[in-house]
Amino acid sequence: MVLQPRRSASLSTLGIVIPALNAAAGLAACLDALAGQAGDIVVVDGGSRDATRTIALAHGARLVDSPPGRGRQLATGAKAARGDWLLFLHADTVLVPGWTDAVAEFLPEPTDRAGYFRLSFDQDGGGAARVSCLANWRARVFGLPYGDQGLLIHRDFYQVLGGYPDEPLMEDVILVRRIGRGRLTQLSATARTSAVRYRRDGWWLRPLRNLACLTLFFMGLPPRLIARLYA
Repeated sequence: MVLQPRRSASLSTLGIVIPALNAAAGLAACLDALAGQAGDIVVVDGGSRDATRTIALAHGARLVDSPPGRGRQLATGAKAARGDWLLFLHADTVLVPGWTDAVAEFLPEPTDRAGYFRLSFDQDGGGAARVSCLANWRARVFGLPYGDQGLLIHRDFYQVLGGYPDEPLMEDVILVRRIGRGRLTQLSATARTSAVRYRRDGWWLRPLRNLACLTLFFMGLPPRLIARLYA
């Protein structure tokens, strides 16, 4: 299948997919940043027991049910979302003002490309700055953005690539490797994500654990086993 360049597009053609599981702590801020800016917002709930579902509906999002598992929920959301372009976003990530201009600027790009946001954290300080700097460098140099950085991709291209795999971890790495570094673009806007895991585990230990997980994946260990280390 040959994908052709688009001449024009608008955010009305954008479907946003947000997988969620007990995500009440961050979901409201995530949805507030999207309010009135997209054609369709789909929250894919994996069986939340907190206020996730209530928050999603109160913010006008469509609620779709799925068995838990981020890869599975992302794939379910992609099928349910309306729009030629898909933006996959984590429930604890907030797009900062200016993201709509960055997305609109990217949409006329050829449809066999994908975009991601610069990463920052909801915490200031040396640790947060260091980790975000390294993550953005990794994305540019190796074509491996974190799932926290979002993924903007045309539906046709997403389907050609086979979509998100049904994996409990590394689903984002698998898909961006299929896209390829040369077809990934850093968008001129920032995604601010939760630092809760880093505050809990430490700004040195958590990145080392992430790196260990990635290394094990590249060595061929199944994601279901790596997930035990990641948690």
